[in-house]
Amino acid sequence: MNKTILITKLEDEIKQTKWNRIRNKYLLNRIKQNNEIYQLDKIYLEKITKLKIVKTENKSQQISKKNATINTNLKLKKCNTCHKEIKLDERSSKYGHVWHHELCFNKKDKENCKNLDNKKDRKKIVKKDPVIIGFTIAIFAILISGVYFILGPISMISMGVGGVVTAYYLLRTSTKSFPQNKSGKNMPSVFLIFLIVSPFIIGGMIIYEGYSLLESPSRIVLLWSMTISFFTTMLFVPLAVLSKNREDLRPDIKSYPRMSVIIPAYNEEKVIAHTIRGLLETEYPNKEIIFVDDGSTDKTLDIVNQFKGKITILHKENGGKATALNYGIACSNGEIVVIVDADTIIGRTSLKEIVKGFDVHKKVVAVAGNVKVRNRTNWITKCQALEYITGIQIVRRAFEIFGSITIIPGALGAFKKSMLEECGSYGKDTIVEDYDQTIKLLKAGFITSGSTKATAYTEAPNTLKNFVLQRKRWFRGNIQVFKRHSDALTNQRFGYLQKLSLPYLFLGMVIAPIIGLTAIINAIFGIIIGDGMYVLQVTSIFVGVHYLMTALALRIDGEDMKLLPYAGFLVFGYKQIVDILLLVALIENFRNTKAMWTSARRIGVVNETK
Repeated sequence: MNKTILITKLEDEIKQTKWNRIRNKYLLNRIKQNNEIYQLDKIYLEKITKLKIVKTENKSQQISKKNATINTNLKLKKCNTCHKEIKLDERSSKYGHVWHHELCFNKKDKENCKNLDNKKDRKKIVKKDPVIIGFTIAIFAILISGVYFILGPISMISMGVGGVVTAYYLLRTSTKSFPQNKSGKNMPSVFLIFLIVSPFIIGGMIIYEGYSLLESPSRIVLLWSMTISFFTTMLFVPLAVLSKNREDLRPDIKSYPRMSVIIPAYNEEKVIAHTIRGLLETEYPNKEIIFVDDGSTDKTLDIVNQFKGKITILHKENGGKATALNYGIACSNGEIVVIVDADTIIGRTSLKEIVKGFDVHKKVVAVAGNVKVRNRTNWITKCQALEYITGIQIVRRAFEIFGSITIIPGALGAFKKSMLEECGSYGKDTIVEDYDQTIKLLKAGFITSGSTKATAYTEAPNTLKNFVLQRKRWFRGNIQVFKRHSDALTNQRFGYLQKLSLPYLFLGMVIAPIIGLTAIINAIFGIIIGDGMYVLQVTSIFVGVHYLMTALALRIDGEDMKLLPYAGFLVFGYKQIVDILLLVALIENFRNTKAMWTSARRIGVVNETK
């Protein structure tokens, strides 16, 4: 093929036709510069020029044939350790934006590079999402302006109490990713004292302002609810955004430690095949999959036997999920142990992503995955999907900053095997073994982290009956864990487990359902006695902030904004069902009713997930 003729033909084509002029100019430049022409472009050129296009050498190939010597005009990189140029034939390593001779790249230099990358280079890499920033500003604007312009001086003081506690925690974590635990005198945390004392402070202010005994209860409960909401919002929202930014900065892992994925199962014939196929397709080069059958009476074991040779299959007599996990861990060979529920399908890159969580701090011993609801088919499953998203993207992210995520979920959670063995096996004393095991690790002085990029899609109860069964077990189990580890409420040796995590557990189990239900009753009572405008103002602020926080969580997680309308049910409707179930669990506990393992009926439908 004559290059000159081809260029002439192509120039004529550009002049004569308006079609494909951009593509023709692009190809003309590549031919003139002796760059490689791809096969599809060759076919296109033959069609429009009527010439036979033969294989041409690109520019780099021609240069290498003409001159086999290395181009000495190249600007060589300098080693960040010895500051000498790195020659092209020398082995080198890059960390962040810094280059090293491979021999110079020791642990100390790696740590220096990490610090440099954190302080300077990463700011250039990660782009701030303007929508996330906008939602954050809007949340604070509504809270502050609403309190200042609408609710008046009493509300400002009560909100100020929450603001002081918020500032206390923000200051304590402003300089370090994971503040270190310190021993001290046994006493309740600031947060716990705040939860217990705040209603009395608010009540005293209201009575001092001259409100009648009839009006006081309604205002006290509503302001107490707003104060708690103010605290959690002011603290959790900025920490969630900070956590999102830090996770985006995590570098890719350079090595893949041996991983053992354990699937405990009892009568899971409808879902187990999907779970195993998903794990086999998951990208991780150094993994073993261990299935532990806990004495199933259906066809679970028969279905799993189809995967013989690809996974390790263990069988034992029925003894509960904790015993199945302990059996699987004892038979595992991995440095990292990953627990996956039998009804869970994990993302293709989830195992790679979850391992990154161990690199954020040397004391991280467990990493929580991002559990999502896959069967979003009706009102109750969509509410659960939204509940999972907001809980993980706002609350859990905040706890991650303090290194004290309290639940490494059974749906997808990773542990350092050596630390699991050191802290003891899964216990049968509670019916929420994942919660109990996580608290044990935190009490031992370790750190728990999270990875929202390590996704796991689980099957949520799709009927009210199955939902009640699931939450009944969860809530009774949470109370068991709280009672079992209540000594950590006043022992400062347990760090942020004592300062924040367990008090928040107390808030969720005891304070929240009481506030939630009594606030509804008091709101109705306030309207009846003529205080309806005040009730409307408080409710409007609360609902507005809640919708914005939900939108923020959806944006951080990259989730479908079509779920946002269901945020209203997490304030009215769905929330009251959850509050009632919590109070029932508390009453059953006080009556010493035995907590039983309950499980929802499996659906076995697998929807496509991203």
